[in-house]
Amino acid sequence: MKNPFILIVFLAILAMGVGCGQSHAEGDGHDHGDTASEEAHDEHEEDANTVELSAEQMKSIGLELGGMEHKGLASSLKANGFLKVPNQNKATVTSLFAGVVKSLDVMPGSTIGKGQTIATITNPQLIPMQEEYLSLGPKIELAEAEEKRQQELTSGNAGALKNLQAATAELKGLRIRRSSLEQQLRLMGIGTTNLSEGSLVTQLVIKTPIGGSVGKVMVNLGSSVDASTPIAEVVDNSQLHLDLFVYEKDLPHIRKGQTIHFILTNQPGRSYAAEVFSIGTTFENETKAIAVHAIVKGDKQGLIEGMSVTAQVITANNTVPALPSEAIVNQDGTDFVFIQSGKKMEEEPGHEVFEKIPIKKGPSELGYTAITLLGRRPQMRNS
Repeated sequence: MKNPFILIVFLAILAMGVGCGQSHAEGDGHDHGDTASEEAHDEHEEDANTVELSAEQMKSIGLELGGMEHKGLASSLKANGFLKVPNQNKATVTSLFAGVVKSLDVMPGSTIGKGQTIATITNPQLIPMQEEYLSLGPKIELAEAEEKRQQELTSGNAGALKNLQAATAELKGLRIRRSSLEQQLRLMGIGTTNLSEGSLVTQLVIKTPIGGSVGKVMVNLGSSVDASTPIAEVVDNSQLHLDLFVYEKDLPHIRKGQTIHFILTNQPGRSYAAEVFSIGTTFENETKAIAVHAIVKGDKQGLIEGMSVTAQVITANNTVPALPSEAIVNQDGTDFVFIQSGKKMEEEPGHEVFEKIPIKKGPSELGYTAITLLGRRPQMRNS
């Protein structure tokens, strides 16, 4: 069943001249007396509070149906802020070693997963390092054999102790050098387990440490990079937070777990939800405002770090009946809403009749206004 309230501009209906307070009675030339006059008066009074629209008329004016909702308008405070991604959910991708950019696999706006390749770079030192690492294997084998021989000679008093010490030092130095090269190659993303003369790596693969959206790409093909050169920025927008600034006088009303409804300051058509998880302990930028941090709930599509928001912090659990502010019309200083009456037009199928019900307006926030019905009360629905 459709919800009873409609979002409609009353002046648009008047301009179209569609059945608002119209009553047609064709005379037959006979006087029916006072009874007929009273019935006509009652019918006119009823029609004055109704609007009849056809399906085509509803479509042409963009009419939308919606229901009354429960909103926390009466117990809330307003705050401004912006969207922010925590630092642990942002990454500046760099290369640990110098090189020249050979390929770029992403562009701004690309969605990537953790460990996915961002770029590849070439480094002239890759080949010599791998060659040295591979050559250390046979050298270590010879050094191990020499140390063992010197141990045997020394135990039989046939060799000098200093020769054994020199062989041990040589073996230890070779092992340290191989371990150092192995760590460097692993940091470059080159595995040493299957490394051989025929499988030397000529390019470094740069991968993202987190999944998310690529914000910026700061290099071009052929760019020289090193450990201090940022290649790309990756942001995980799924972890968006809301940073609000609440003044000192309002701090007693803020606590963890509170619900926040907010809209984008420059795009007020949609409301989002968040929940307070942390309250700052210092004033921001020499002001009397404290940062309140909230995690954004539900669908985050269209939300980007840095967007300005206008928020409403729900400070109490009690709620009030409310409607979208666009559903309220004013005529001659009196506020009304239109309710789907449920009546069907037998003579004109497909037409809908809407009743004009007077209301009393309450506070307005984020596109909603609290109301008190002065006429019949329709069915409520939860927000």
